[in-house]
Amino acid sequence: MSKEKLENIIQQGIYGTPELRPEEKHLFLGTFAERVRLALTNGQVYKKGMYDEALRLMKSKNDVRMLINGNLPYTSYSNYIKAADESDTPFTIHNDFHSTPLGIVFTAETAVHEEDRMFIKDDLFEYDMKEK
Repeated sequence: MSKEKLENIIQQGIYGTPELRPEEKHLFLGTFAERVRLALTNGQVYKKGMYDEALRLMKSKNDVRMLINGNLPYTSYSNYIKAADESDTPFTIHNDFHSTPLGIVFTAETAVHEEDRMFIKDDLFEYDMKEK
């Protein structure tokens, strides 16, 4: 075994396996930007009601998974969970992303075309994105 390979094994043992684009995965609740179909900010998730784009996406796409920022109060995203259950959309609640401005991310298993990627730009989006 070469000295370089041994050094890599030791480094992985100490620090863990290197992660690909960790900042991007942190922002998008554990997924890569090219897989995002729709992203809602924390403020948008707090907003009463639900965005029609999210409902349409859950009903129309079979390869969608909803990733939820578990640091938000359950009452802010419970309506999205109910809609996901009704449309058989799988979801995951992540509790390890504290400083991301995103509250819910709808993601695909593979990369999506850029024109299929959505951010709903309203007053809440602008406010949340300025904070970070």
